[in-house]
Amino acid sequence: MAYQKKKPENAAYKKLLADLAADTLGTAYIFYGEESYLREYYISEIRKKLVPAGLEQFNSHKLEGKGLTAQVLAETVEAMPMMAQRTVVHVVDWDLFKLNEEQRNGLIALLDDFPPYCCLLLVYDQLEYKPNKTYKKLCAALTTHVQAVRFEEQSQDDMRKWVSRRFRAAGHTIDVPAAEHLLFTCGSLMNGLIPEIEKISAYAKQERITKADIDAVAAPVLEAQVFDLTRAVAKGSYNQAAELLGSLLKHQEEPVMLLALLGKELRRLYTARVALDTGRDKFWLMEQWNIRFESIARQMLENARRVDQQWCANAVRRCYEVDVRMKSVSGVNGADELKLLLMELAQGA
Repeated sequence: MAYQKKKPENAAYKKLLADLAADTLGTAYIFYGEESYLREYYISEIRKKLVPAGLEQFNSHKLEGKGLTAQVLAETVEAMPMMAQRTVVHVVDWDLFKLNEEQRNGLIALLDDFPPYCCLLLVYDQLEYKPNKTYKKLCAALTTHVQAVRFEEQSQDDMRKWVSRRFRAAGHTIDVPAAEHLLFTCGSLMNGLIPEIEKISAYAKQERITKADIDAVAAPVLEAQVFDLTRAVAKGSYNQAAELLGSLLKHQEEPVMLLALLGKELRRLYTARVALDTGRDKFWLMEQWNIRFESIARQMLENARRVDQQWCANAVRRCYEVDVRMKSVSGVNGADELKLLLMELAQGA
């Protein structure tokens, strides 16, 4: 069973879904957030809902934000629909808060008198959406006339169901522990999971997907690899830790970044050791670090049983010292520093 702190309700996202279902879509939206697969899915659904098949050329328009002017946007959104009730205008990566005053005023005027037959989608893909409250009039216009919808990482329960559906479509089934293992190993963003599910489905010989199938072909995200690295260190297995580190360095991961992630995992391991020593359970540990799955918390507690608090404290301190050395001493080889640190920690464990 998964555990996670209750996230604030994404009211704008829920309203979008409700409006789609009820055919009451608004006139202007800002779409942003890390879950790009979901974002693109709902852009497609809006087009299907508003633009009749075969008339996309006349009623669906896509504009690049770079170099776009408020005048060009106005001309596009004001173009009347052809043999349809509405048009869709899709603008990609238009940095609204870097427009000059003339362009901002033009956009504000357009939003104040926006044609009801157009649905404008201001989509942030490569750019980050960061409202700048210095521009009060623009912010007020956006708040009044535009619905900002964040497409964020979905809940683990929703993701398990989605993973199950993807495997079922490929002729496979997957149980909850294996699905949680996949989500931890490969992350919870749909675009990253789709190719991994395809690989695993092609590899698996049986209908039921197993953890072994996942580990055999899935490409783990960086955090999952560092978790395995920390587990190897806690077991005192320098050879395994060195092999994992070598693989990460071969893929040109920055030593400073790896050290930062290792330090975080060692601090989590220290917390797990404290939990064991003070009689706290996995749920306490999950709350401290916002860990989503009981299986991961159980693994952390198991790793912590191999070391004591003194080792954990020393490991955290040594990470800090090596970090300072790597950042302040010229000519230091970060990869070599990491290898020596792993050897020291593994020997101590």
